[in-house]
Amino acid sequence: MTIKVGDKLPEGMFTIMGSEGPTGLSTSDVFAGKKVVLFAVPGAFTPTCAISHLPGFVVKYDDFITKGADTVACLSVNDVFVMDAWGKSSNAENLLMLADGNGTFVTALGLELDGTGFGMGVRSKRFAMIVNDGVVELLNVDESGFEVSSAEVVLEAL
Repeated sequence: MTIKVGDKLPEGMFTIMGSEGPTGLSTSDVFAGKKVVLFAVPGAFTPTCAISHLPGFVVKYDDFITKGADTVACLSVNDVFVMDAWGKSSNAENLLMLADGNGTFVTALGLELDGTGFGMGVRSKRFAMIVNDGVVELLNVDESGFEVSSAEVVLEAL
C-alpha cells in the first residue's frame, strides 16, 4: 500500500555521513517535531536527478527555510558514500542527504521503483513530500518525467 496524505511515516532508518563516518538516523531523528521537505530521486549522479532535481532544492534552500521548513532532505537508494560525494559535488551542504541503501524505507512507503531492467535494482520513484511532525501533508509522485516533485512546485505548496 502506498503512503498518502494524512498518513504517519513508517519507522525506518537512514544513513548519513557524520564527522566520524557513516551514522544512522531514525525517522524520528529526522521528522519528529519538525516540518521537513523530503524529495527522493531514483539515483545520485543520474542525469535528471543531478542536472535538474537536486540543484533546484539547493538553489531554493533559503526560500524553503523562510517559508517554514526546518529541514530539506534528499533521499535516494544509494549507499552513504555515494550520497555524501553527490552532496559535496553539488554544493548541497545545507541539505540532509539520506541514504536508504537497501531501499527499505521507500519500500515501506510503497514508492519503490523496479530498475532491474536498467541494471539498477530497486530504487525510489521520484517524489517530493512535506512532512509535519511525521505526518505527510503533501505527496507529489512523478509517474514519468519530472513535473510535480520539483523544488518550484513544492515551494509553492509550502
